[in-house]
Amino acid sequence: MAVQGLCLRVATLLTGLLECLGFAGILFGWASLVFVFKMEHYFEDLCEPNAELMGNATEQAGKDGCLRFPFPFLSSDCRAQDERFSLIFTLATFINNFMTFPTGYIFDRFKTTVARLVAIFLYTSATLTIAFTSAESALLLFLAMPMLTMGGILFLITNLQVGNLFGKHRSTIITLYNGAFDSSSAVFLIIKLLYEQGISLRASFLFLSVCSAWHIGRTFFLMPRGHIPYPLPPNYHYGLCSGNGSTEEEKADEPDKVERRSKEHLSLDEIPGPGQQQTPHSFWRYAFSRRFACHLVWLSVIQLWNYLFIGTLNSLLTNLASGDRALVSTYTNAFAITQFFGVLCAPWNGLLMDWLKQKYQREAGKTDSSASVVALYSMVPSLALTSLLCLGFALCASVPVLSLQYLTFILQVVSRSFLYGSNAAFLTLVFPSEHFGKLFGLVMALSAIVSLLQFPIFTLIKGPLQNDPFAVNMTLVLITLLTFIHPFLVYRECQGQKGSPSAAA
Repeated sequence: MAVQGLCLRVATLLTGLLECLGFAGILFGWASLVFVFKMEHYFEDLCEPNAELMGNATEQAGKDGCLRFPFPFLSSDCRAQDERFSLIFTLATFINNFMTFPTGYIFDRFKTTVARLVAIFLYTSATLTIAFTSAESALLLFLAMPMLTMGGILFLITNLQVGNLFGKHRSTIITLYNGAFDSSSAVFLIIKLLYEQGISLRASFLFLSVCSAWHIGRTFFLMPRGHIPYPLPPNYHYGLCSGNGSTEEEKADEPDKVERRSKEHLSLDEIPGPGQQQTPHSFWRYAFSRRFACHLVWLSVIQLWNYLFIGTLNSLLTNLASGDRALVSTYTNAFAITQFFGVLCAPWNGLLMDWLKQKYQREAGKTDSSASVVALYSMVPSLALTSLLCLGFALCASVPVLSLQYLTFILQVVSRSFLYGSNAAFLTLVFPSEHFGKLFGLVMALSAIVSLLQFPIFTLIKGPLQNDPFAVNMTLVLITLLTFIHPFLVYRECQGQKGSPSAAA
């Protein structure tokens, strides 16, 4: 029975990894899909003749007797087309984050099976809609892309709990899933490469729709009906083994499980003093805490940089490559390929957190530090390293040198994989698990409001700044420095509570 349970857990882990890797976060491969949409003439009617290039071409025609352009799309000014694609991406990323709060509530309230069925419905509806769109019905992308992202984030939320099955390796599994979520952007690269080989956009998205049958099978055979508890109680069974084991034993273990979980997630400002009674706090108590607010600012700033870069990448590469479509395609492929490495980078963040947590737990007995202090200590290097990676990525992205963008791509995918892994791990380790879905949803929803700034920033660069993003980039770099405040405050909080488990925060 133990071997069967272990095999089931490994199968759940691997299939969940494949689900996140192949489906959940494909929106981040937007640059590859935009390239295909442009080849399919989506929103091409918004392009206007480029007077300067037309004049040069006409002058050249007077010399050699023919009117021609080295690249056909250069004869047009397609800023309006780029703005339309940027608006779709902005809306999709906003919905992706903002709707995480209600979807997190669905997961907390109605549990895993219902949440996954909602995800499958949204995801399949989106892929079918995209499959049957054309240049004439391109406006349907405003509906399809948000639905695609909502389905994907629900897949991620339901899979993050799988980390609870692996005890002390919990943070590693959580960050691994977030890395797979980021790396699924490579799916749009595959669609782009298949398109260049003659496979239609419709065929690719119909295949993604058919894969929903696999999601349904995993929902009923490899996932629990409810939530996976943490810490994991003895004789816990789910999925294929849900009919095995002793229900009475699980019920008898429930009070002890709740008590251990309570101690594990006890916040620094809730630790009772001698003779005081521990009382649970509501969701809103955590939502209005300083710790949550600092984390929100940290996430919002770094996420804005990532979304702005992905949403404007096609336009950026077109400008830096002087409109050379072949060169733009090459760099777009390079960007999409680097996104795959997110699944390889993210686990290092989780390994770092797990190693530090075990290290501090060994020292906790000597310093009388609480489990909450240990969890916070393990997060400090991860938060600081993520901010540092984002700063490096932001500086490279601000330099208008095409070849330097290879380094930008690498730093971007590493910082993003660290960002979402650290976000999920921070909320999981520092706050009670019964509020995880709602807190995860709330922080993503509020950060979504900040991410809306990407469209006015894009419009500002394209309009008044005349395609010169230097001033905007430098401003955002300075704002990025604010993200270092979060790990610093967490470290100070740990230092203030070190050896004083009964002190008030």
